[in-house]
Amino acid sequence: MSCFNIHKRAEYILESLHIVFIMQNGDYMNQNEEMAKCIKVGLIALSAFLLVIIGIYSLSDAVSVYVASQEKKLPIYCVEKEKPQVSLSFDAAWGNEDTQAILDVLSKYNINVTFFMTGGWVDQYPDDVKNIAKAGHDLGNHSQNHKQMSQLSATECEKEITLVNEKVRELTKKTPQLFRPPYGDYNDTLVETVAKCNCYCIQWDVDSLDWKNYGVDAIVSTVLNHKALGNGSIILMHNGAKYTKDALPAVIEGLQKKGFEIVPISKLIYKDNYEINHEGRQISLDKETKKD
Repeated sequence: MSCFNIHKRAEYILESLHIVFIMQNGDYMNQNEEMAKCIKVGLIALSAFLLVIIGIYSLSDAVSVYVASQEKKLPIYCVEKEKPQVSLSFDAAWGNEDTQAILDVLSKYNINVTFFMTGGWVDQYPDDVKNIAKAGHDLGNHSQNHKQMSQLSATECEKEITLVNEKVRELTKKTPQLFRPPYGDYNDTLVETVAKCNCYCIQWDVDSLDWKNYGVDAIVSTVLNHKALGNGSIILMHNGAKYTKDALPAVIEGLQKKGFEIVPISKLIYKDNYEINHEGRQISLDKETKKD
């Protein structure tokens, strides 16, 4: 209701109250005097009422601004794409027994993916890191010690990121530009620190659940029938999960049959001039780039 309408209603109520007051007291001789008093009281009450209304509206605006300023910073969960492209990603934190088998499958289908590696994994399996780089896959950063990053300070987060970047660069002459927080755990401090380290913070919108070891069919079905699967999806898998290497061919073929082109995350995301909406979907602000 507008302030004008509130004012008019208040005037009508005051006038009605005055008439009732006059009739009940029968004081027709002093009607003008009573009218003046009534109007004075009414104007005071109306002024107070309007001040309260204005205060409520002002408070509402202030709360809206405060809430907007407190909006959580998000990583990239998926990407708005017109082209039917998706990305496969593998977290590498423990074990390498199946890494070469996974690389062989990817080579057979001539596709590139993204590997997110911890510092400990890089230290333990340097040859695998080199093989991943040689095959043309993305070298992603999965933190030095696989900690819950939201529990760390900005300085600690930066150290977790830069240590891995330095190790990978020393081995491959390439510096990771993609970072995935362990357990998918993050906060504003981490997202800001990742950007400070010249990296993009990456999550996923399709979890294969391969880490639950339900079997090959379960992995394939989970990915291909996932409700979030669509253009720009980022699919989470693990190089060390029990059934991943065996499920991978069917996952790749199933995605291709659905019409998806599988590309590494570095080719899926936008590098600049973008925003991330409340779902974590990266959206290009350049109409021409969005079509690529």
